[in-house]
Amino acid sequence: MLISVVVPVHNEEGNLDVLFAEVALNLAGHDFEVLFVDDGSTDTSLSVIQKLAAEHPEVRYVSFSRNFGHQAALRAGLAEATGDAVISMDADLQHPPSLLPELIAKWQEGNDVVYTVRDDKAAHIPWFKRVTSRAFYRVLNFLSDLTIEPGAADFRLLDRAVCDAVNAQHEANLFLRGYIQWIGFRQVGVPYVPAERLAGQSKYSLRTMVTFAGSGITQFSIRPLRLGYLLSMGAFGLALGYIVYAAVVAAAGDTVPGWLSLVALFVFFQGFQFLLIGLIGEYLGRTFMQTKGRPDYIVARRS
Repeated sequence: MLISVVVPVHNEEGNLDVLFAEVALNLAGHDFEVLFVDDGSTDTSLSVIQKLAAEHPEVRYVSFSRNFGHQAALRAGLAEATGDAVISMDADLQHPPSLLPELIAKWQEGNDVVYTVRDDKAAHIPWFKRVTSRAFYRVLNFLSDLTIEPGAADFRLLDRAVCDAVNAQHEANLFLRGYIQWIGFRQVGVPYVPAERLAGQSKYSLRTMVTFAGSGITQFSIRPLRLGYLLSMGAFGLALGYIVYAAVVAAAGDTVPGWLSLVALFVFFQGFQFLLIGLIGEYLGRTFMQTKGRPDYIVARRS
């Protein structure tokens, strides 16, 4: 039984030595490999990884030609991993390596996917991050055909069969967190308390989270387009009511006849037309990117 640990890396030079030591400590007694995926780092991360690979036979790596993003790095790691179980985790040590034995134990009980759920309250996550994180999952679950637990992370274990099923999918810019939930198999969640980042800065900004949510929504549902129909119907009702109001005001002689009704029609209908056009454009754009067939990443070198 071989355990593969996949670690996306982007400018994490200060964390890698400690991370490997912690992973090795918690996987003592198992055959394991640690696969680092260098996502176009501009610091000395790749040099640190190469040094680890030279000193430890358990370490392998792939390095991208440029920065392709966290999800692309995860896909590359899953494609390169050879283990009977594949664990993905971040390099900043906020995904605690001490949880690895529990993930493996849950897998040995017969679960195909063992995912983790972040306990924000126990970790004293800042108020703004807690609110935006909850909003992210609520919007995602409401507008898509997914049901992802709030706080679910990319810190998870996949059985070999699940990993092969993910690798067989060639969808561009695949939203892994959603796809793994959608794919089925026997899944179980494990709560965890994120640790403090050891070194460096977080790569997940509010803009990244918004883009992340958009990918999940548009890849797994056409519900936003259907919601556009409902919004248009609501706008029609509001416009109709405003026209009645404008007629009453005009009859009282308080305004220029016809002006308010025209403004009402223009504002409501034009606004929702732009909304629907934007939604359609988003779906068409993703279809365009898929039909081009470009890879999610390009590997420049590997161990």
